[in-house]
Amino acid sequence: MSETDSQQLKTLRRNVQSVLLGKPRAVDQVLVALLARGHVLLEDVPGVGKTVLARALAKSVDCTFGRIQLTPDLLPSDILGVSVYDSSSGEFVFKRGPIFAHIVLVDEINRTTPRTQSALLEAMNEAQVSADGKTYPLGPPFMVIATQNPFDFHGTYFLPENQLDRFMLRVRVGYPDRDTEREILNIQPARTRLADLTPVIRVEELIRLQDRVLAVRVDEAIVEYLLAIAETTRRSEDLTIGLSPRGSLALMQAARALALLRERDYVIPDDVKALARCVCAHRLMSRSLTHDGSPGSADAVFRRILETVPVPQ
Repeated sequence: MSETDSQQLKTLRRNVQSVLLGKPRAVDQVLVALLARGHVLLEDVPGVGKTVLARALAKSVDCTFGRIQLTPDLLPSDILGVSVYDSSSGEFVFKRGPIFAHIVLVDEINRTTPRTQSALLEAMNEAQVSADGKTYPLGPPFMVIATQNPFDFHGTYFLPENQLDRFMLRVRVGYPDRDTEREILNIQPARTRLADLTPVIRVEELIRLQDRVLAVRVDEAIVEYLLAIAETTRRSEDLTIGLSPRGSLALMQAARALALLRERDYVIPDDVKALARCVCAHRLMSRSLTHDGSPGSADAVFRRILETVPVPQ
């Protein structure tokens, strides 16, 4: 990695961490998704900094930013756009919705109906929007950062598996420790530092770094390790749905991005292990059921699986 690339990544990380205090792991995971051209689901209880993290990342990149606050009455056209009649030309003109931005914050994605959630599928999977027989490209770059409160909170909808599978990483911010929370109370970075945050990287520089991720080497032993993880999830008697090929590919791309973030041009097993749970667990379905009859968390099952798969030396 060149000195310029290394310095840009350090500056980008430092910029975001100046707002989200005491959460370097969450910041790195979101940066991994950005470099790997993936989308992120920030899932946690209200008030721990999910929206702050997304806004800090968006303000750190000199690009367009869109924010969508999802509500139960929101329609797909409110996200994608709508065709309106132009009396001067006598034609319908497509008015683009807030999804047409480089980085899009989708706040409280599980507050809206499955119909509106599904409107995001094509945008996230194909980086394009189809409307009235026409296709409109998104980006590059294009990244969706969605926030979600736990689905058993009042007024929330469960995200279907095909929607979850579009997110490269599911990131949990978590509560800060006591010293960090004291600093948050004194500084209030979301009110002070976030407002003053300025871009530290341009769009063309970000795209160049994203291209460099594809050049990060993945040894055949690492590929076999990824395949073994996927195969073990598919054979597990505790899971009804194992890791899909899309999930395996996402894990490899994320590991490449983490290697680049750690200033290496090759992937090591620790890169895979560091990201495996946040890339894979939300794509799996456990056989166990919760009290309301919905599938239980597959996170604990996947953690046990990861411990049984031999790590390449």
